[in-house]
Amino acid sequence: MIVFRVISLTLILIGVFMSVFVTIMARKNNNKPKKRKDGHNFCVLIPARYESRVIEGLLKSIKNQTYKINMSDVYVVIESKKDETFNICKKHGATVFVRKKLHLKRKGYALDEVVKHILSLNKNYDAYFIFDADNVLDENYFKNMIPVFDMGYDLATGYRNCKNGNDSVVAAASTLTFSLVNEVFNESKNRKTRNITFSGTGFYIRGYLIEKWHGYPFHSLTEDYELSSYATLNNLTTYYNTKSIFYDEQPLKFKNTINQRIRWIRGYFDVRRMYQKKMILSLDKNDKNFGSKLDESFGIIPYIFMVLGLLVWFLSIVFLIVYNLFLNKEVLKTHVFELVLYFLILYFSLLVMTLTIVIIEGNKIDLSLKTKIKVLFYNPIFMISYVPCAFKALTAKEVKWIKVEHGKKLKK
Repeated sequence: MIVFRVISLTLILIGVFMSVFVTIMARKNNNKPKKRKDGHNFCVLIPARYESRVIEGLLKSIKNQTYKINMSDVYVVIESKKDETFNICKKHGATVFVRKKLHLKRKGYALDEVVKHILSLNKNYDAYFIFDADNVLDENYFKNMIPVFDMGYDLATGYRNCKNGNDSVVAAASTLTFSLVNEVFNESKNRKTRNITFSGTGFYIRGYLIEKWHGYPFHSLTEDYELSSYATLNNLTTYYNTKSIFYDEQPLKFKNTINQRIRWIRGYFDVRRMYQKKMILSLDKNDKNFGSKLDESFGIIPYIFMVLGLLVWFLSIVFLIVYNLFLNKEVLKTHVFELVLYFLILYFSLLVMTLTIVIIEGNKIDLSLKTKIKVLFYNPIFMISYVPCAFKALTAKEVKWIKVEHGKKLKK
């Protein structure tokens, strides 16, 4: 068993070394935007397949913006006029686009189809904002995004707040996942001019890029991560803007988060297969975006090594317990105690991480004190469940997009 412990510690140390190496080396980055003379002719794209329960909240929040958006420049993508979403959008003056290529199921295909339609009309927008149908925007979302746009950033995302985090500890834990990505990782990348990671919704893409692509060319299971990888590889400038706030709805049931996370993990690795070789070959210390590309080349590999190390240690304990089950009761007790200690250390490490995120978020995130206390103790379990999700994602023959029903309205 000493061999397995050595293997375990070696894997963990390799992961830690990689993480420290990337942190130090990726500091070398100077990918700053150049000011452009673009105007503020914006459009909004909203994929909304049978989202009649939530779409009105988003449309009202767009109408109530302090920086006014023409509702005819709000494009809602649906699949049938029989969808009640159609009537709601018409009532609010939004432009409804009915998809034709229904055999292409993913969000990226829906965006590609509507963008190509807009370009075919010879319409030119300075920026395309993308939202999910269940989003609700703070009234100053666009007003606060304009200074970032005027600085010249090619892509930028806003601050993702929770719309229903107090309705379920599962939703609260899911919310903290985005807090980790944005408030911890993306905020750090901002300071170092590195490329951020986009997560699904609440961001803009400059019009010149859409025109260059002749559509929206990101069609994987995780088209947001695909966009992030493309931006890094091509030295596009990105920004995480905490002042532009939008609210997003999270799944209330644990089962829904399992399906969601399996798709995210499978999509993540699919995109890495598409971009990793190109990313590694592009590494050049003289590149202004070297830090972003190095970070992206490693991705979550350091954390995979650490998790594998922990799994090897866990399996070695389980093996010893089974082996000594009928042989030596005293030794068995020792290994059972070691297993309990293992889980306690793992749990409290993740609890400290959760507490750190909650403290960083402070009062910005829309979670009550009661919910914060509950999620503090629940989130470690939620984080550990990523391991079986990853196993399922990587071993399943096919992973499909499964719709999550939305319908919780923002409480005022």
